[in-house]
Amino acid sequence: MILSLGLILIVGMVFAKIFDKLKLPRIIGMLLTGIILGPQVLNLLDANILKISPDLRTIALIVILLKAGLSLDMGDLKKVGRSAILLSFLPASFEILSYAIFVPKILGLNLIDGLLMGAVMAAVSPAIVVPRMVKLIDEGYGKDESIPQMILAGASCDDVFVLVLFSSFLSMAKGSEFSFKSLLKVPESITLGIGFGIVIGYLLYLFFERRYKNGFYIRNSFKVIIILSLAFLLVSLEGLVKEIIPISGLLAVIAMASAYKIKADDGVVERLSEKFAKLWIFAEILLFVLVGAEVDIKYMTGIGFIGIALIFLGLLIRSIGVFISVAGSRLSKNEKIFTILAYTPKATVQAAIGSVALANGIGSGMAILSIAVLGIIITAPLGAILIDKSYKKLLKKAPN
Repeated sequence: MILSLGLILIVGMVFAKIFDKLKLPRIIGMLLTGIILGPQVLNLLDANILKISPDLRTIALIVILLKAGLSLDMGDLKKVGRSAILLSFLPASFEILSYAIFVPKILGLNLIDGLLMGAVMAAVSPAIVVPRMVKLIDEGYGKDESIPQMILAGASCDDVFVLVLFSSFLSMAKGSEFSFKSLLKVPESITLGIGFGIVIGYLLYLFFERRYKNGFYIRNSFKVIIILSLAFLLVSLEGLVKEIIPISGLLAVIAMASAYKIKADDGVVERLSEKFAKLWIFAEILLFVLVGAEVDIKYMTGIGFIGIALIFLGLLIRSIGVFISVAGSRLSKNEKIFTILAYTPKATVQAAIGSVALANGIGSGMAILSIAVLGIIITAPLGAILIDKSYKKLLKKAPN
C-alpha cells in the first residue's frame, strides 16, 4: 500500500504539472494518472488501497469542505438566500426529470431506471466546485453579489437532496414502494446537519478561547488536528444514526467551520485556512487519482455516443433549472451564465454511488455505471475548464 501511495502522489503531481503547463485543469492529469495506474491499464495499485478508496476520498472531501467553511461569510450569504435555496434542489430535479423522460426513449430502460440514473448523475461535484469557489472568495471575484458563497451553499445541499432521492429510487428499483416520507428526510437532514455543526463550532471556539485565557495556548497545527478529528466524527455520525435520525455530516462540517470563523479572531482563521489549503494539495491528488482508478474503460466505451448525448441533454435541461433559480436575483446576465457553468462538473458523488445499482443486482446497473463513469470523464474536466477560463470575464472583482 505504501508503494501505491508513493506512485499516486509522484505520478499524480507530474501529470498535474504537465496539464498545468498545457493550460488545462490539473485534475485531468490526476484522473489520467488513476486510469493508467489502475486495474484497467497497468494495474499497479494495491487492491487494499482500492478497497479503502471511498474512505480516502471522503477524507479529501472533508479537508476542502473545512477550507470552504473557513472562507464562507454568512453575512454575504444572506444576500442571495432565495437563490441558494433554489439551487439546492431545483437544478437536480430538472436533471433527474430529463433522465426519467429520455432514458426510456434512448436506452430502452424503464421509468424507474431513468429516475435512478438521473439521481446518480444529478449531483454537483464538491471536489471540483468547492476549491474553485474558495479561490474566487480569496481573490474577490463575485464578492459583491456573493456568487461563490451562493454556489457553495447550493451545491452542498444539492448533494444531500440527490443522495436521499437515490436511496428512494433504489428501493423502488428493488421492488419496494416509493415513500414520500423519505423525501421529508431532505430538509430534516439539511437542517439538523447545519444546526449540529453550528453548535459544535461554537463549543470549539469556547474550548480554544478558555484554554487561551487560562494560559494554555494551543498552536494552530494542533487546532487543525482537533478540527479535522471533529469533522471525521461528524461524518461518521451520519452513518451511525441514519436509521434513527437523518443528519448530513458534510453540511455539519461546513457549518462547524463557518460557526467557528464567526467567533474566532480573523488572524487565527486566516492562518488555519492557509494550513487547510496546504493539506488540500495532498488531498486533491489522492482524491482525483483514486476517482480515475475507479474508471472501467470497457463500460465507458461500450455506451458510446448515445451516452454522451444523454449526458449533454441532462446538462442542458439542468441549466434551465439553474437559470430559474437565479432569475429573480440581482445577478447580471454574465453572473447568471457563470452560475450555470459552475453547476456543470460531476465526479465525487458519481464515483461513490455509480456502481451501487450494479452491486444490488439491478438490471440497469451496468448502464447506470457506464453513464456515471462517462459523466466523470466528460464533465469533471469540462466543468473545471469552464470555471477556470470564465470567472475573470464573467464576474466582477471587488476592490481590495
